[in-house]
Amino acid sequence: MAREQRGRGRDRDEERDEFVDRLVAINRVAKVVKGGKNFGFAALVVVGDQKGRVGYGKGKAREVPEAIRKASQEAKRNMVRVPLREGRTLHHDAQGRHGAGKVFIRTAPPGTGVIAGGPMRAVFETLGVQDVVAKSIGTSNPYNMVRATIDALKNQTNPRAVAAKRGMKVSEIISRRAGAQDDASPVDAA
Repeated sequence: MAREQRGRGRDRDEERDEFVDRLVAINRVAKVVKGGKNFGFAALVVVGDQKGRVGYGKGKAREVPEAIRKASQEAKRNMVRVPLREGRTLHHDAQGRHGAGKVFIRTAPPGTGVIAGGPMRAVFETLGVQDVVAKSIGTSNPYNMVRATIDALKNQTNPRAVAAKRGMKVSEIISRRAGAQDDASPVDAA
């Protein structure tokens, strides 16, 4: 019996090692009742494996650690896979929206780093993106910013999927992308 418990604990350790979680926001909430106020906490957590999967979750509880645990569990259930280019950046620019939150995300050359504000930075770091430029327009509400960022990331497609949809070869899609970048560089220089 002791052997089984050790084995289960090891599985939990492996699961913790596999995912990285970031606490984005914590809020104290109050429920007004007859005798006064009951205070609780609401937490927003982003979880990812730093290899192209990311998810977010929210949890409420009377204590902060319990709220964070609930949020982490929900985030692990709601993970999405995002295709990454060279394992470090996105394939193309995108925009996402949720409520009043609107975000623009752009690919970036190597060495740029993650240029993004608070909640969006947490999403990109747990996703495993190393080079990206992002801008949030509209609300600064962390819940809506995270949802808008996930919305933008869901729209990402890789060249293999585009080639399959169009009935072309992957090399044709990539050569067109390289050609478009070559055409743009003389204009930028002028």
